[in-house]
Amino acid sequence: MLVAAVCLLSPLIGYPPPVAALVALGVACYVLGRRGHARAAGVLIVPFVAYAAAPGTAMAAGGRTPSIAMLAVTAVAAVAGTARRAGAAAARHEATDRAIADTLMEHVARGERARIARELHDVVAHHISMIAVQSDAARLTTPGMPAEGARRLVAIGETARAALTEMRRLLGVLREDAGGEVTRRPQPGLQQLNELLDEARDLSAGSTRLIVHGGVVPLDPGVELVAYRIVQEALTNARRHAAGAAVDVELHYRPGSLLLRVRDNGPGPPPAGRAPGPGGHGLTGMRERAAMVGGRLSAGPAPIGGFLIEAVLPTGNEE
Repeated sequence: MLVAAVCLLSPLIGYPPPVAALVALGVACYVLGRRGHARAAGVLIVPFVAYAAAPGTAMAAGGRTPSIAMLAVTAVAAVAGTARRAGAAAARHEATDRAIADTLMEHVARGERARIARELHDVVAHHISMIAVQSDAARLTTPGMPAEGARRLVAIGETARAALTEMRRLLGVLREDAGGEVTRRPQPGLQQLNELLDEARDLSAGSTRLIVHGGVVPLDPGVELVAYRIVQEALTNARRHAAGAAVDVELHYRPGSLLLRVRDNGPGPPPAGRAPGPGGHGLTGMRERAAMVGGRLSAGPAPIGGFLIEAVLPTGNEE
């Protein structure tokens, strides 16, 4: 207030306002705006507005020029400080939102990986159990087997059972970390796709078709599970981001691979620069599932509009 008084009184007693006082006044207004004291900055500016508008100002030293200069210094400094504060607050909010989004994505990805690991356990455990059972059956049903052969078969069975025990222990840790419930249902495969599509038709106003190309052959349970989960997640994304759109699910059985396409005729991906939303986490999970069996997955706008998810999963069947 003392600096403002000096600046106001100097022209009235015949002296132009000191430069140092003007600088100090500008700094004071800037600091008030920067610290969020907008009301105090406004109170400080009001006398200069009145002084610049007063009829007798033209008779002061230097005419109206000092009054206009003082008003400009105070107003510009206060606005600059307020703008700087708003910019800093916006940057803090943006950093907070980014941190929350990163944490959410990490949490979703961790849960999805735990779910993938549980499903992989169920598939692999079946094969390891078969190894243990068949090794015991071969030892007990093969007449005249040498002692060394029987001993090796016993070792195979014991190793398989030890591997199952270790996998179940690791699975228990994953379930505790992810908070998941133990399920005893068989893991789904491509045989259950029709049921999945029927459910999608009941939940959506759009049509959902299954199109199969090539000769249908049984695939490894792990590959079928990955294909099923990719279709399931793709249908969920379509309902969320393209409600009412028609969806085509295509299976192309090819030598050595399965080509899977899920395409809708909705609005397509969001414009460039806009966040993809929750669906981005689902795409990450689908890519991880495809990579788990040595495949690859791509997603983006379809050639004729809408959104397309395409996955190539190796099957090992070269016929």
